[in-house]
Amino acid sequence: MTKVQTRFRLQRPLDDSSLPLLAAAHAIYGIQKLKLSPAMDAVEVEYDATRLKAADVLNALSAAGVPVATPAKTDA
Repeated sequence: MTKVQTRFRLQRPLDDSSLPLLAAAHAIYGIQKLKLSPAMDAVEVEYDATRLKAADVLNALSAAGVPVATPAKTDA
């Protein structure tokens, strides 16, 4: 297993009614961990890169109803 962390921007901040969507997304095969940013404007996803690519994670989260946009740029 190759763990990768990618931060995805959200199209809009999550509210209390949309938090269950994030919880349900945790059950997506290959996703190990989800962490919402303190500002609730991005989500960091840890996933198994041998099973998923960033585009697969983006599509899976979108299909689950999580309003994700493109991966966020990070300063290395």
